[in-house]
Amino acid sequence: MEIVVDIYSLTKNYPQSELFSLVSQMRRASMSIPSNIAEGFNRLNPKEFRRFLTFSLGSCAELETQIEASFRLKYISEVDLRRMNGKLDHEQRMMRRLMKG
Repeated sequence: MEIVVDIYSLTKNYPQSELFSLVSQMRRASMSIPSNIAEGFNRLNPKEFRRFLTFSLGSCAELETQIEASFRLKYISEVDLRRMNGKLDHEQRMMRRLMKG
């Protein structure tokens, strides 16, 4: 959920013209990560859980791309880019470990 809070905070100062495009996409992708983990876990089936973890990994990749675009469009700083990429990398490593276990 930390990534969700960070993305909402980060995108609140984006240009108004991005509200229904990039901001909306980033917020949905960030919310999709923990939502898919929760849904998959509550399926009570290891195969289903792994399937939902792959959805979350896809949302992480989507969000990484959107964060990179935000940096290139000068909406976020390099510090924010590195911070968010670090958090997403950590999240992805945890999910991959869960998929193996």
